[in-house]
Amino acid sequence: MTIYVVLALFFIWLVFLTGIVLKTKAHYNDLISKTKKQKIDEILDELLMIDKKTKQELEIVKKELHEEIKASTLHIQKVGLVKFNPFERMGGEKSFVISFLNYENSGIVMNFIYAREGLRVYSKKVRGGKGEEFELSEEEKKAIAESR
Repeated sequence: MTIYVVLALFFIWLVFLTGIVLKTKAHYNDLISKTKKQKIDEILDELLMIDKKTKQELEIVKKELHEEIKASTLHIQKVGLVKFNPFERMGGEKSFVISFLNYENSGIVMNFIYAREGLRVYSKKVRGGKGEEFELSEEEKKAIAESR
């Protein structure tokens, strides 16, 4: 009776080992078919070469991404609009101020003043949220605050 138990355990162990060998062989055949190599060391060398190339490409992409992020701080990212009435005798808020600022709150503020004689447009440089050459009006300051 004990011999049958030992044989049954041996048979179960043999089935288990056969499953592992078949799974390993299927994996090996899959590697061979995908890489067109016959030896496992050639397959590993190719995988290491691909890994090295991928790491180099990843470093290039990281460097380019860092440069793009750095350059994007200079692009217009914030826009603010404030409508106002510059003359009390004229009805309606037809005049407006629009601000175009980058990440560092630098850019321009454009003031569009509508009058009976026509439309006047003024622009001022902004650096760090403040007027660079000229003092900013209240409406221009509001447009900058709104754009944040």
